[in-house]
Amino acid sequence: MKIDRLIGILSVLLQEEKVTAPELAEKFEVSRRTINRDIEDLCKAGIPLCTSQGAGGGISIMDGYRMDRTLLSSKDMRMILAGLRSLDSVSGSHYYGQLMEKIKSGSSDFVSGRDSILIDLSSWYKETIAPKIELIQDAVEERKLVTFHYYAPGGDGMREIEPYYLVFKWSSWYVWGWCTARKDFRMFKLNRMEELLKTKEGFTPRQVPVPDLRTEKIFPGQIRVKAVFTKDVKWRLVEEFGINCFTEREDGTLLFTADYTDKESLLGWLLTFGDEAKVLEPLEVRDELLRIAQDIVKSY
Repeated sequence: MKIDRLIGILSVLLQEEKVTAPELAEKFEVSRRTINRDIEDLCKAGIPLCTSQGAGGGISIMDGYRMDRTLLSSKDMRMILAGLRSLDSVSGSHYYGQLMEKIKSGSSDFVSGRDSILIDLSSWYKETIAPKIELIQDAVEERKLVTFHYYAPGGDGMREIEPYYLVFKWSSWYVWGWCTARKDFRMFKLNRMEELLKTKEGFTPRQVPVPDLRTEKIFPGQIRVKAVFTKDVKWRLVEEFGINCFTEREDGTLLFTADYTDKESLLGWLLTFGDEAKVLEPLEVRDELLRIAQDIVKSY
């Protein structure tokens, strides 16, 4: 992609005093003519580049405009590379790894020390998620509509959207786009998508609000839950809700209080604890758990 190549060229020029067009062409695997056009585009964008001919000539950033390398420390660069590596963990093309190598190229004094942060954004569903991410990325860049069969709590069916953002949140991948049926922006979970297709139909980008990714916005608390848990599951409560979600009682049990999004999700969550959880409130949740338990007994 051109924008990535321009960033890469600028990165090289910031790291080296001077570089030739043939060297850039070889590094980025394009023709010398393409590099010359890229240099013109960088100049038009306000980057003061200069070229010199003959022996020792090449392309460089004009004196006085060079970024001081100390602005990006070795630690800063390691953080950037860790971010690129994390994206490659879900990429089926290894594109980010290749970009990472281009940034690291010729900058051994710029990036020192061992990697201290390893981020893996992949999941159990990596084999199916990676192609979806790649397809949606292409659709966003090409401004193409995507269609897919979507499985939602309210039922499943075909959807069509204008895709704008890929989102990683709550340990899952989502796409934020304009739903042509609902006439509004919606968030769709990639794991619930099947038959994903990038159509040939384009769309004119609209004013896109950045999705509000606050947990309370996407998952508004609707049910106030009070329950008692055994001390054996303390680690789960801390992991999922934080240390302040319960108070420890004299007998060692944990009095848990929290707001939950919907009853079906709450029931499913509570059932994973078996007999290590006892619901105190609300009463309708207690009654529903009893009914489910009775049905389970009948099944076995």
